Amino acid sequence: MAENYAAVLYGPRDLRVVKWPMPEINDTEVLVEIDSVGICGSDVKFYTDGKCGLEVIDKPIVMGHEGAGVVIKVGAKVDKLKVGDRVAIEPTQPCRSCEACKLGKYNVCPLPRYCCTTTTHGNLCRYYKHEADFVHKIPDNLTMEEGAAVQPLAIAIHACNRAGIALGSEVVILGAGPIGLLCALTAKAMGATKILITDVVQSRLDTAKGMGVDHVLLTDTKWSDKETVDKIVAILGGRPNITIDACAYPSAQRAALLVTRTCGVVVVVGIGGKTVELPLSDAMLREVDIRGSYRICNTYPAALAAVSSGSINLKPFITHHFPLSKTKEAVELAQSGAAMKIIIHPKN
Repeated sequence: MAENYAAVLYGPRDLRVVKWPMPEINDTEVLVEIDSVGICGSDVKFYTDGKCGLEVIDKPIVMGHEGAGVVIKVGAKVDKLKVGDRVAIEPTQPCRSCEACKLGKYNVCPLPRYCCTTTTHGNLCRYYKHEADFVHKIPDNLTMEEGAAVQPLAIAIHACNRAGIALGSEVVILGAGPIGLLCALTAKAMGATKILITDVVQSRLDTAKGMGVDHVLLTDTKWSDKETVDKIVAILGGRPNITIDACAYPSAQRAALLVTRTCGVVVVVGIGGKTVELPLSDAMLREVDIRGSYRICNTYPAALAAVSSGSINLKPFITHHFPLSKTKEAVELAQSGAAMKIIIHPKN
């Protein structure tokens, strides 16, 4: 019988690859042999601090939530998937009965069983089970690595939907990490005509520029809020009507509220601390809308279709590969900011 191994986080910086029980599926689940798992910023935060936003890990947890693999077993009531299907795993299993789920907002379900949280284990393992309704077939022209990288793209599409990006939008994105870059690519595909992305790491801006982002700005933590705003306005030739915070630093959130034009929209997709001091009155007096964007909501099919059609190219976005045994090294590389998207291959 095949053996299962998983990357398990026992506490801050205590990550071990250990033998793990083989999952047993129920009638509505599928068992997946995992091929590729992406490393996310939230994985780095859990590894470094044992927490991400309001989520605090208080027991050993299997890492990972950007998974793709091959179905090797299906439950008795599963009729849309079969053994051998290549699939991308949408990393949630909501309750489907709460008010949020009934409204179609399953991303804010209070009991979502989201991968690699206090409610359920992640999929950075060789074998993983999941509700079939949240497992999606990967188009034939996509690699497994692209299937895994669709997860952050689905987050970016949800953020851009929340922002209301349309033809002619002028967009600033604060933070050129994986989510920020994918928000930029998504905004461009949706018709934004001017896109500026900022970061404190030049290599990330170089990647963004190479993938077609119009303008980049290397920011300095020593700048005042006014200096940041003035430099953005000078490059764009005016204020953006949409600003997306994809890094969750307080300085970026302040700049987002100040730089967005009157009656514009600010979307916060980066997950930061519990509280932050913001120039709220300035935004309120100019009727700037502030919207949260959390996880994924009905955007996995769109993300897969966008990559399959060529509207968004994920290949340059995927920069590094590691075997399961080197997961700790991979997470530490992600923490350094020197990589864009790292893929772990649990079968290796």
